Amino acid sequence: MSYLPARKGRHRQRCIPYRVEKDVEDSRISVLMISTPNRDDLVFPKGGWEDDETVNEAACREALEEAGVKGILDEEPLGVWEFRSKSKQNSCSLEGGCRGYMFALEVTEELDSWAEQSTYKRQWVSPEEAYKLCRYDWMSEALEKHLRRMERNSNIEKAEKLVEHQMLSAGCSTKPSNLEESFSKCIVQG
Repeated sequence: MSYLPARKGRHRQRCIPYRVEKDVEDSRISVLMISTPNRDDLVFPKGGWEDDETVNEAACREALEEAGVKGILDEEPLGVWEFRSKSKQNSCSLEGGCRGYMFALEVTEELDSWAEQSTYKRQWVSPEEAYKLCRYDWMSEALEKHLRRMERNSNIEKAEKLVEHQMLSAGCSTKPSNLEESFSKCIVQG
């Protein structure tokens, strides 16, 4: 199988690929990290974006090239962080300053082979392990923000399911499309 060569962008972005494994009683989140060449640690897929693509497109492309995964990208960035490039970490000059955009990517497909497979190995880890493996504070902050966002979204989903159940119990037959709409359609007295 042949691949297009990996592109080298000028601006930086990373994504946090994750998956949610649901079983009967609970859901478990796993985070995908990749090895780094010539180092013994793991990082999130990263790279640059070109002038002919958006930062979102670049995040998806880098996840595919470096980690061999496809998925649904949360278009709202987890944040934007300023940091020093690793080659200029100890430099006092302005050179080497970087701006990194972080996104969450819900993995829907894991490929058996991918463009940079010989350079990067992937490993699924728990959020706790990923947090320990984060090389820089800004990576840890992005992971923490992602997990808080997932928890907030999960609580909204739970609330919507509760309202839907209460509406059905009260004799309402329409399924609400969102939490606000459900309160305007049916008031459930408990």
